[in-house]
Amino acid sequence: MTTRRVRRRRLKVAAVLLDFINDEVLPAIDLSESDFWTEFDAILHRLAPENKALLARRTQLQARIDAWHRAHRQQPFDLAVYKAFLGEIGYLEREGGEFSIDTDQLDPEMSTVAGPQLVVPVMNARFALNAANARWGSLYDAIYGSDVLAGAVPRGGYDPARGAAVVAFVREFLDKSVPLTVGSYSDARTFEIKDGQLLVTLADGCRTTLSDRRKFAGYLGTTASPASILFVNHGLHIEICVNHEHPIGRNDPAGVCDVILESAMTTIMDLEDSISAVDAEDKTAAYRNWLGLMKGTLSARFEKGGRMMTRHLDKDRHYLGPAGVPFSLPGRSLMLVRNVGHMPTTDSILLDGDIPAPEGIVDAMITSAIALHNLHHRRDNSRRPNSATESIYIVKPKMHGSEEVAFADSLFDRVEDALHLKRHTIKIGIMDEERRTSLNLKECIRAARHRIAFINTGFLDRTGDEIHTSMEAGPMIRKNDMKNTRWIRAYEDRSVRIGLLCGLGGRAQIGKGMWAMPDRMADMLAQKAAHPQAGASTAWVPSPTAATLHALHYHEVDVGARQAALESAPCDLLDDLLSIPLTDGDALLKSDIQQELENNIQGILGYVVRWIDQGIGCSKVPDINGVALMEDRATLRISSQHIANWLRHNICTREQVLATAQKMAKVVDGQNADDKNYRPMSVDFDGSVAFQATCSLIFDGCRQPNGYTELILHRFRAVAKKNIHKQSAPGGGSARTV
Repeated sequence: MTTRRVRRRRLKVAAVLLDFINDEVLPAIDLSESDFWTEFDAILHRLAPENKALLARRTQLQARIDAWHRAHRQQPFDLAVYKAFLGEIGYLEREGGEFSIDTDQLDPEMSTVAGPQLVVPVMNARFALNAANARWGSLYDAIYGSDVLAGAVPRGGYDPARGAAVVAFVREFLDKSVPLTVGSYSDARTFEIKDGQLLVTLADGCRTTLSDRRKFAGYLGTTASPASILFVNHGLHIEICVNHEHPIGRNDPAGVCDVILESAMTTIMDLEDSISAVDAEDKTAAYRNWLGLMKGTLSARFEKGGRMMTRHLDKDRHYLGPAGVPFSLPGRSLMLVRNVGHMPTTDSILLDGDIPAPEGIVDAMITSAIALHNLHHRRDNSRRPNSATESIYIVKPKMHGSEEVAFADSLFDRVEDALHLKRHTIKIGIMDEERRTSLNLKECIRAARHRIAFINTGFLDRTGDEIHTSMEAGPMIRKNDMKNTRWIRAYEDRSVRIGLLCGLGGRAQIGKGMWAMPDRMADMLAQKAAHPQAGASTAWVPSPTAATLHALHYHEVDVGARQAALESAPCDLLDDLLSIPLTDGDALLKSDIQQELENNIQGILGYVVRWIDQGIGCSKVPDINGVALMEDRATLRISSQHIANWLRHNICTREQVLATAQKMAKVVDGQNADDKNYRPMSVDFDGSVAFQATCSLIFDGCRQPNGYTELILHRFRAVAKKNIHKQSAPGGGSARTV
């Protein structure tokens, strides 16, 4: 399908993108088409060569590291020599003096209030709305509908026994988080507001109040019989809902029908790893959803339970303060947008010579222009802006070292100038997910010290880059064993400590990565408290339910106190971070090798087949044991790089990998048998675009820049889309590819 393009200055812009910007974005932000495209042209042609030079620098460094490992492969690994070499070539940067970030005008959700963070593919309007609306979630529903309680989740009617267990769980949570002076919420019979304080009458007639009266934040209804009671603990709100006529409330001695938690404080609307956007039509669809979120007009219509539903953004929540003064709280998460990194290009805009534009630069300009719709001075006074401080939050992934962060900072300077924004209106979130960034994190933060809003670790991408960077060093240990290595422990610990050393504590977010098993909430509840305990002020969760449950950890842990306790802790973990997770290939059993291949390849196929054939960038994919895992390009990167490494060092053979891929394709076909849109791979391996893409990811893995998967995925998705258009055209038939 040919893309129609229109020239604007030196740019050739896909008509679908041009029309979207001119007709939908620009009219409401007081920026003329002429000025926008003139500035955009100047930014792209000025910065594209710098972007290209940074990528060339990556390639040069990788070539030198590969050569060093090949030259030293037969020698015992000497960390001091290796570290000196990395410093000599500039991969390991010279660390400067102490400093503290000076970012200002950050919203409290980014600075002072710790809580869960959702990441969601912005191309899926329903998911994006669910995530934005996950600012508040029912704790009753989250407990009842998950595996937190023992026993299977009931299907069909209400289970009173399980309901009673939910109530007991939640009452215990209230006793710990907002305790009464005497007694327990399980004995509560009535609530009353008197003289600005909450009074609770217990079963024995005793009247009590909060042990810390400052935690009472407000109410709804009358003082004699409030319909809801609002608390605040560690900056997060808890709401007890009272309704004696409600099916749940009528069986509760105090009429409590639900307990609502402030849950996903922030949400990253993702244009990167969790979406499949390979052309101008895809990108425009993603941008249009971001625009709908910023304007507050996005909606999604879908079928659920046999009936059609329409979802919109939730409204703000209104309360009366303890003294009866009205106030409101945001009804939606604070929304960030994740742009792509520096490497991808997009043919939605062509530069001089018909060169595809750097996609990260395109994202920066367009997502920032869209965000202008939501800045305070341009908003509709009937709704709260996304950012009360008039900031735009852009998460920037996959940057390598401080010079690439400095480039992003310069890019945002130029975008601000083009859009007539105050300097540092655009805030940056630095994903600490590449080896060269984690080694040089302090200098990366320094490069963005005036606009940094968060740092966040990403275990999977970081592991993928660890494997690719040290590809020539030798065979890697098994993938699951990576979680227990010295470098991983150092990586997670050092990131927090450097963030605190650079002044992020209480001023900007320090984040941790994703819980990847959305159906295993009991395990998440047992394990993910480690993130706030480590001093992280946010951590990623895969669903609104997970956000509500993870919020329990931030009531349990005072993150500010934990950060204060960690501020003086040493962070000299560089040697551990530089340890390479190698194994003795001869010590691996043949059965272990085959098991590893099957696990990795099944996961790759399960994700890739949906990405290529259906354009699904993030999905819940069953692993080889049927456990549902949230998969995106980060998980794909580590698995494909791991097999490529074992092939490189003869742990397995090409024939073995291909045979395993064919075997696992049949398994994946079976797992997707109920999906009417699914195209089986095993009926024609040569004709399956998804299967051929998987093979390319593995067999060409060593040659992919930094081990990224985008180039291969985009190429094969474009083939699949072309075939779909052929088949849907009049007279179209099946098409063989690859």
